Amino acid sequence: MTKLDKRNKYCFGLGTIGRDMFYSMESMYLLFFLTEIKNLDDQMLAMVGGVLTALRIFDAFNDPITGVIIDNTHTRWGKFKPWMLIGALVSSVCMLLMFADLPLTGGAYVAIFAISYILWDIFYGVNDIAYWTQLPALSVDQRQRESMGSFARICANVGLYAVVVGILPVTGALTNAFGGNGQKAWFVLAVVVSAIMIGFQLITVFGVKETRTFKDEENTSLRDMVKVLFGNDQLMWTTVSMALFMVGYCTTTSFGTYYFKYAYGDENMYSVFAGVLGVSQLAALVVFPKISARISRRKLYSVATALVIAGYVVFFFTPMNMIPIAVAGVLLFIGQAFIQTLMLMFLADTVEYGQWKLGKRNDSITFSIQPLINKLGAAVATGVVTLTLIVSGINSAESAADVTAQGLLTMKVAMMALPLLAIVVGYIVYLKKYRIDEEMYQDIIGHLKERGDIK
Repeated sequence: MTKLDKRNKYCFGLGTIGRDMFYSMESMYLLFFLTEIKNLDDQMLAMVGGVLTALRIFDAFNDPITGVIIDNTHTRWGKFKPWMLIGALVSSVCMLLMFADLPLTGGAYVAIFAISYILWDIFYGVNDIAYWTQLPALSVDQRQRESMGSFARICANVGLYAVVVGILPVTGALTNAFGGNGQKAWFVLAVVVSAIMIGFQLITVFGVKETRTFKDEENTSLRDMVKVLFGNDQLMWTTVSMALFMVGYCTTTSFGTYYFKYAYGDENMYSVFAGVLGVSQLAALVVFPKISARISRRKLYSVATALVIAGYVVFFFTPMNMIPIAVAGVLLFIGQAFIQTLMLMFLADTVEYGQWKLGKRNDSITFSIQPLINKLGAAVATGVVTLTLIVSGINSAESAADVTAQGLLTMKVAMMALPLLAIVVGYIVYLKKYRIDEEMYQDIIGHLKERGDIK
């Protein structure tokens, strides 16, 4: 790895610390904020939950259009960096509006919240596509990509777990400092997280230097976009597999705070549990490049899926004891860390596959699939969690003592059984349909070099 490669690896990876803090606060805790801090009743929760679910699905399908716009961008700073900054700045303003104490109620509140949310979703997607599209543009060497990608995932998990572990203790301390004003506490945290998001993005913007080893291509039209997406069969199968995995993963993690408050009976243990998971995931990501260098990606995916299955089974049947719950979490999230990193590599490799098959590279259109999948996963998770909270009676409960055995079972099925089914089906799709192994990828790179597509 050259000096430039090392610089790109670290400056690219560090950029996602703030991004994942930012995204995690919205995707995992916005609903908790609305139910536990804003104290929305069942009717208002149904309205807001419906809006979140519908808008996430609607906006997900805008992402390929964003990919076209980025692919067609030509500036002295490249095509990725301007959109990274625009996306970070606009989505930060929208984040503050969602957590602000607006003097509105009823339909007016839902309308302003919906506008703020859809703009947040669109511009975070702009940032997300521009950010991750840089990865395949930095190297076509699979091992270098794995090294860069795994470091980026490590940084992403640092950001994620900084929020997951700290959000309840920090907002609790701020609430006490503000005389019991939880609304103000969460808004202040949103301000801090937004500032961190922008700061770390600047590291990537000013620190990463693209190698630009690809030939210049003509602009891509909307008609070309359809060809890029549906003509790349390996991208489509990767999309199906990733989407099923993210539906399961997002649904489970979205229940986290509710599980510890209403099932375990002590929401303070959520931060302890999250800390254990964070260490487990970081350890898995550190060893990922070494393991992937020794066994094939297919075998590693199989091992990771087995860990996830074991984790869910233990989690579902364990009594409310922290030790077996932690064991289940470690199994589940080590497997999850491997799978998410593998998915990133699969997606990156479909860029060259599409270039080889269709004659154009279209990095951003290809990587627009990632935020599309994340939004679909979050949309389904929001719908499942909202419906479960209402049906199980948890939304109207004050503590674990108010939740019936049937209500608890309903939450466990929605949190664990349904996600496990989605993840296993996604794994089967991968086994049956994904063909880009290490040997095939090297053949593709050889053909692209012969054609002059890679300089």
